[in-house]
Amino acid sequence: MHPDLINCRNCSHVVNDDFCGRCGQPAHVKRVDAHYILHEIQHILHFEKGILFTVKELLIRPGQNIRTFITENRSRLVKPVIFIIISSLIYTVISHFFHLEEGYVAYTEVKKTSVSLIFDWVQGHYGYANILMGVCISLWLKLFFKKYSYNFFEILILLCFVMGIGMLIISVFAIAEGLSKISLMKVSGIVGAAYSTWAIAQFFNGKKAVNYLKAIIAYSLGMLTFGLLLVLFGVLIDVLIKH
Repeated sequence: MHPDLINCRNCSHVVNDDFCGRCGQPAHVKRVDAHYILHEIQHILHFEKGILFTVKELLIRPGQNIRTFITENRSRLVKPVIFIIISSLIYTVISHFFHLEEGYVAYTEVKKTSVSLIFDWVQGHYGYANILMGVCISLWLKLFFKKYSYNFFEILILLCFVMGIGMLIISVFAIAEGLSKISLMKVSGIVGAAYSTWAIAQFFNGKKAVNYLKAIIAYSLGMLTFGLLLVLFGVLIDVLIKH
């Protein structure tokens, strides 16, 4: 074998260039340093295919962009699950920084039960909780918009994008409340619900007025279903513990 040839550390293919011809893995991995960290941050925030571009497109043309992501091009926007987790993390960091007592999902109880512990978990893990909430909303949307050809998982992708923007909207109001000391979280909920209704209706067919009504009803029922399931699950745990 030629002395300059090495085996790829990823697929063991013989490499005689800077990158593996089979899997694309670099022949020599550079050391992690400050330049590497800055490059990764720039990559995440890159305007063409990053968070900023995704937010802009979802604010301007949510229905069109999400339909394009599902049916044609999945490289323009940030991956939906990553997007909702990052958006939820941004809100969590902001709410903790400004010590906001009222969360996105609020539940207070003097005595610590399984129900209260579950809601405490939700308030501390919005990223995962929003995905679970999206599952509940997706079921109702699938029922209300059953004449459309989208399956459950495609509707769940829609919800990941929509709820991600919703969390960013709430984050903006959280910053405003933290700086001004004026209670704005209820307003943020209304604005977030209005955006979600508009975006969902646009996704299916924004020209039909009835779709806006179906969108807000399905979204509200999904939120209610999620809350009821948490309560029922907590009560069931308490009953099993007592017995």
